[in-house]
Amino acid sequence: MRIIRFILGIIILFFDWLTTPRGIKRPAEKQKIIDEQCKNFTLYQYKACPFCVKVRRAMKRLSLTIELRDPKRSESAKEELIAGAGKLKCPCLKIDEGDGEVRWMFDSKEIIAYLEGRFAEG
Repeated sequence: MRIIRFILGIIILFFDWLTTPRGIKRPAEKQKIIDEQCKNFTLYQYKACPFCVKVRRAMKRLSLTIELRDPKRSESAKEELIAGAGKLKCPCLKIDEGDGEVRWMFDSKEIIAYLEGRFAEG
């Protein structure tokens, strides 16, 4: 089973690389504002997880620079995710509202809809 997961992971990453979307081109000032807003986000994700790849592709399309953390490869990221969100599940978007309030979003469709609603052009 491990070998199958490994091979599927390689295939997922290859096709992600092969079909990488282009990002939105924004004026530098506007992109700087969006980059500043993205400092309040952290995406907990696994490199070859198809749902995580889906979220990362949406981030690429929207030209978002969100910090990525892999709980599988980092014990501190794993502990943060469990302590903050209450479970070890990826993808998970941590949204720091700035007033001490933190939201955790787990569903890839919900995460993408949130990011598109907040950062999509037009």
